Order: sequence, then C-alpha cells, then structure tokens
Amino acid sequence: MSDQLRLGTTRGRGAVLASTVASGMAFLDGTVVNVALPHIGADLHADLAGLQWTVNAYTLALASLVLLGGALGDRYGRRRVFLTGVTWFTVASVLCGLSPGIGVLIAARTVQGMGAALLTPSSLALLQSSFVDKDRARAIGAWSGLSGVATALGPFVGGWLIDALSWRWIFFMNVPLAVVAVLAALAWVPSGREADRTAPFDILGAVLGALGLAGIVYALIDHGIRAVPAAIVGVLATAAFGVLEHRRGDRAMLPLTLFTRRQFTVINVVTLFVYAGLGGLTFFLIVELQVVAGFSALLAGVSMLPVTLLLLVGSARAGALSSRIGPRWPLTAGGLIAAGGVLLFQLVGPHTVYWTHVLPGAILLGTGMTLTVAPLTAAVLAAAPTGQAGAASGVSNAVARSGGLLAIAALPLVVGIAGTQYRQPPALDRAFHAALWCCAGLFVTGAVIAGLFARRPPS
Repeated sequence: MSDQLRLGTTRGRGAVLASTVASGMAFLDGTVVNVALPHIGADLHADLAGLQWTVNAYTLALASLVLLGGALGDRYGRRRVFLTGVTWFTVASVLCGLSPGIGVLIAARTVQGMGAALLTPSSLALLQSSFVDKDRARAIGAWSGLSGVATALGPFVGGWLIDALSWRWIFFMNVPLAVVAVLAALAWVPSGREADRTAPFDILGAVLGALGLAGIVYALIDHGIRAVPAAIVGVLATAAFGVLEHRRGDRAMLPLTLFTRRQFTVINVVTLFVYAGLGGLTFFLIVELQVVAGFSALLAGVSMLPVTLLLLVGSARAGALSSRIGPRWPLTAGGLIAAGGVLLFQLVGPHTVYWTHVLPGAILLGTGMTLTVAPLTAAVLAAAPTGQAGAASGVSNAVARSGGLLAIAALPLVVGIAGTQYRQPPALDRAFHAALWCCAGLFVTGAVIAGLFARRPPS
C-alpha cells in the first residue's frame, strides 16, 4: 500500500504515539483503580462486594469482548474502531469520575471496559497493518517499550492525584490523554482499506461468553440467595457458548480447534493460574498497605514498581532464553520464584517498613514474572498456526484477564472477609495473610503444570 508508514517519519512516530497513549489508558485503568479502592469505599460507603465489582466490572467487559473488538476492527476498519473505542472509553471515564454512588460507578466501569475492548486490540492492529514490513517489528517494539514506561509512571501519577485531589481524578486524567490519541490518529494514521465485510463476526458468541463469565463471577461475589440462579445462568451460558463456537468452526469468535493443540491448551492453563495469582495478590496487597500499614495512596501505588521495572529490563532476555531452550523451565522456575515472592509479603502488617517488608517480595515476584510473561506470550503464539496468530493472542489475553477476574471474585469468599470488614485493620490483615497462601498456591500450580506438560515446539 502506498500510504504505509515508516518508523523514522513524522507520520510513523505519530501513529506509534496514538497507539501507545490509547492502549496506555486501558492498561492504567486496569491497575491504578486498585490504588484508589480504599478511598472509593470510604467516599461512596461501599462494601467489599462493591470494591470487587469496581475492579471486575471493567475486567469482565474487557475479557468478554476483546475478541469481538478485534473482529470489529477487521470488519469495519481498524482506525475507525480505534477512534470509536478511545471516545467510548473517555466518555465512560468521565462518568466514572462523576459517579455519585457505587452502583453508578460499577455501571460506568462496565461501559469503560467495553470501550477498552474496542481500543485495545485495535491499537496494536493499527501498527501491524499501517507500517511497511521492515519497520513493523520495530514499531511494535517501540509500542511495547513506551507502554511499559506508561505503566511504570501510572502509579506515581495516580497515587499523587488520589492523595492531592481525589480518586475521581484518576478517571478525569484520561480526557487529555484521549485528546492526544485522537488527534494523533486523525493526523497521522492512514484510514487504510483494511476493512473486510466478510470477516468473522460472532455477536451471539460474545454475548454468551460475557453472560457465562458474569453469572459465575456474580455468584462468587454475592454468595447469597441470588448466587444460585446466577451460577446456573453462568454455567448454562458457558456451555451454550462452547456449543455455539464448535458449530461456527472457522467463523467462531473463539476457534476451539486451537485447543486441540496440546501445547496451546497447556500454556493457556498456565496463564490462567499465573494471572489469577497476580490479580488476587494485587487486589489484597494495595488495600492492605493503605488500611493496615498506613501507606499513602502514592506509596502503595509505587510499591510494586520493582515488578514493572524488572519486566521492562528482563522480558526480552527471558523471551530469548525461552526461544533457545523452550518454555518449560522458564515457566516452571518463574512460577516457583513468584510464589516465593508472594510468601515474602507475609512480612507486611501494621508496622510495615517498605525497604525490609515490601521490597524483597516485590523483587522476587518481579523476577518470577519476568521469567514467565514473555515465554507465555511466545509459547502461545508458537503453538498456534500462523494464520491464527491473532486469535491465539486474543485468547491468551482473555484467559489472563479472566484469571484475575475469577481470583478477585473468589478469594474474599475463600479467606472469609465480606461487607465492610476491609475497613477493619485486624480483619483485613487476617484475610490478607490467608490470601497470600492461596495466591502462592496458584503460582505453584501453574509452575507444576508447565513443568509436567509444556514442551519445546519443534524447530
């Protein structure tokens, strides 16, 4: 195509800017909101279930619809869907910031997750389709690096905004970022002719998948009389989703033929356990540091910065190691090391000192995740046919988010904390330390599965 971009040009840099800023908003809202949970709970008088839904409503919508978002980009044009997603996400962010109560916030977070499901796959697909072949890998590499920097800066900015102004500003800050992303996309991203009206479009599959996840998650969070019908709906919708996707074959949103490949299934199971452990830990740790240890929102937010920095520095090397020796040993060692880091957080409590009680666990967790994240991504793509790499990546993304979603829904029930007990330091502290054993167990389970069943793909 004559309008394809080159990385060293103004248009090329502008396209990377648009993609990075937009995807950075979605990444940040998946993490910074955790820092604000105690403040949201106090301001909106929310119980623990309200805080769980504040996180999970966003993740549920994103995990359920991200595959559909990719298909919409293929069918209607990636730039068009990208701009729609950014605008949708930003309007929902403003609604989140203006929410007068926890119910409105949860609804707005659901809508925000829908916007993220549109912009997240489109942001990377824009680079894939817009750049010339020789610059494509470099553009995606620049996107990855800049997204990592944005993720690292997010806790600083978010924590400062929460302490200095209000939790509402972590949503309002998306407005100027969105303006930059939209203007850059309009100015520098080619409109292209990538729309394909024959691309698979599985709206019923998306609805059933979302309904299945929502029913199961609702049952885990509510665990009252309404939990039983919710669980039944979730199970039936999930079963119907599986039947539908099987019948649709190659036109399915989730190509089930991918799961006939043993390596693909194994890697996704490992992904589920790893991200369940990480999601559960993050949810509890950030609240524990503020409610029990007395950390500010800023300090609690940056407490996990070593994990991000280690991922930035070491992921490329871990990916190269995995390509040489296969994913089994990096995933096994990474899961076990991460589990050790989780257990080091047992030192956290009422008299926590960051340098001795938090930093060691963060470093060990970051080391384990560094050995794990890149090999998981590389292995899941290597296990899929070349023509289904996009679908494989989408499945892996959805599985990772579903792991965190289910962990946040189930862990409070498992460790026996509910209602407003999270505001009581002794009750939260007991639940936190019990949750650490569960999260470590999830990491160990993933490591064992990788050690037993993952294999090196044929060269």
